[in-house]
Amino acid sequence: MTVRRTRGCLGPVRILFATSNPHKLAEVRAILGANHIEVVGLDTLPEPVPEPVEDGATFAENAEIKAVGYARATNLRCLAEDSGLEVDALGGAPGVHSARYAGADGTRAQRDRANNEKLLAELAGVDPAQRQARFVCAMCVAEPDGTIVATSRGTYEGVIADEPRGTSGFGYDPLLFLADVGKTSAELTPEQKNARSHRGAAARTLARQLRTA
Repeated sequence: MTVRRTRGCLGPVRILFATSNPHKLAEVRAILGANHIEVVGLDTLPEPVPEPVEDGATFAENAEIKAVGYARATNLRCLAEDSGLEVDALGGAPGVHSARYAGADGTRAQRDRANNEKLLAELAGVDPAQRQARFVCAMCVAEPDGTIVATSRGTYEGVIADEPRGTSGFGYDPLLFLADVGKTSAELTPEQKNARSHRGAAARTLARQLRTA
């Protein structure tokens, strides 16, 4: 699929965020809302839209696939993101497969728990100094005709802890340890996490693009 890319200011905007994850919706709504961008979720659509097949090799490719697919299907300006965890000792895995690293069965909470358990098993015996990792988030905004008007990328560096800690956040947050504060991402408040996270960085970059001619 060939998509024409443009730059430009969208002015005051209302954007559909193509995600079924309520945690991601809350994070992005809080960040972009502070930048005068209204974010609405898929639950505002009059009827469900088939989810595009995310067969990209990178986070950026999958974000583009979703943004363009949902924008064309809904005739709305659409924001999509793809994000996940890269662990250096695992050659960048789980990467784009982060959400279904241990399989696709069960509730979101059950999948998160299974993913964390698999990651710890894969890193058993790996020296703490070799457990560097980062969350990566790629975002893309597309118009209904498929034109991409903004893209961004953010990262969130840490190391993988030897056991889960914290009850905030979701996904791999209980395992990403932040040495400078001595806490995992799941031990931060939502405001603290948004100020330093991959999704927060990507969303703030996106907001600047949408305001700049």
